[in-house]
Amino acid sequence: MQEQRSEFRLGWKVLLAGFLGTMCGASPLPFNVLGFLFKPLEAEFGWNVQQVSVGITIFGITASLLAPVFGWFADRFGVRKVAIWSLVGFVLAFSSLYLTPPVLAGFYFLWFLVGLVGIGSTPVTWSRGLSLWFVRQRGLALGIMLVGTSAAALIVPRIAVGAIDSFGWREMFPIVALLPLLVALPFTLLFFREPAPHERPAELNTASGTLAGMTFGEAVRTRQFWFLWFSIFLIALAYGGAHIHMPSIVADHGIDRNAAAGIMGIVGIGLLVGRIGVGFMLDRFWGPLVAFPVLCLPAIACYLLTGTDSDLMMINLAAFFLGFAAGAESDLIAFLAARYFGMAHFGRIYGMLYMPFGLMSAISPVIYGTIKVQSGSYDPALLAASILFVLGGALLLALGPYPDKKGS
Repeated sequence: MQEQRSEFRLGWKVLLAGFLGTMCGASPLPFNVLGFLFKPLEAEFGWNVQQVSVGITIFGITASLLAPVFGWFADRFGVRKVAIWSLVGFVLAFSSLYLTPPVLAGFYFLWFLVGLVGIGSTPVTWSRGLSLWFVRQRGLALGIMLVGTSAAALIVPRIAVGAIDSFGWREMFPIVALLPLLVALPFTLLFFREPAPHERPAELNTASGTLAGMTFGEAVRTRQFWFLWFSIFLIALAYGGAHIHMPSIVADHGIDRNAAAGIMGIVGIGLLVGRIGVGFMLDRFWGPLVAFPVLCLPAIACYLLTGTDSDLMMINLAAFFLGFAAGAESDLIAFLAARYFGMAHFGRIYGMLYMPFGLMSAISPVIYGTIKVQSGSYDPALLAASILFVLGGALLLALGPYPDKKGS
């Protein structure tokens, strides 16, 4: 117990910076505002939900393909430099969406810029920094850090809606960009760093004092890597579109925009509970056994969201289930990567595992949008997502026991 308290005593400042960086970085902010742009952009430019969704897809694909590169940067040059410069770049690129021209190609190019510079302000960077400070309570620490995206889901939609109503959709971008500029960046400059060798938990070191763990090449030759990769692929494909299109999905149930922002807040509460609860359990039980039942909850949620029933209690329950499972998945990627592959090359390995998460989170909204445009309903996408959640959770059960070696 004393060793556990010592981890938090030494690493709490890094945890705080990671929490705020996760909350204000390029992972949650774009995904929490795009759903509120569908109607304004259609009114001004005539772009439909499918066309607008392509913007977040371009952002996500660009960021995901660069995730291993930024992970390698973090391994090579340290997490602090990557986090600082990526936050600065993200602020500038996200604010530039204020300049969106009445041409789709220009809108897409600006989203490409956001993905190009923003990936270093996602959990790819924050998780490496935090995992070097925590071992025995890593699951809980990662859960607390990733609650930042829950806070974003609670706060950002309301800021976005308020900004659009008061100033317009263009002004919403620089207003939301104040979060990384005024909140995340100062605390990153003050507190975010890797531990010095004498501060690092002994379990992470080899006999010579260097970080232990698999090389990137060793990791990708294991079955655990690919089972985990495809599990993330399926779950993100199911979840990404459901989250982005939630305001539109609940609108089909007769819910107005302001109430939809509140329902996004319910998603945020589910994220919070899922991250803390699952993080706590990961430190005590085998991760895949924790994950499988949790990932069955969004399958139920997607079923509850089919149709046009306006039962607000059922819609809120579905939103909570979706958030809870999304919180669990984000914890699992970082936690299982560290446990199965160690910390020596964690950044690049985690970047490769983040790739399917980012890619499918980006592609999924377009798929949902296409199905909505062509069929007039989200129901086919939601029913398919129910199956994908269960399959993704089942894949994790094939990972096998954790390796019994140093570095994880």
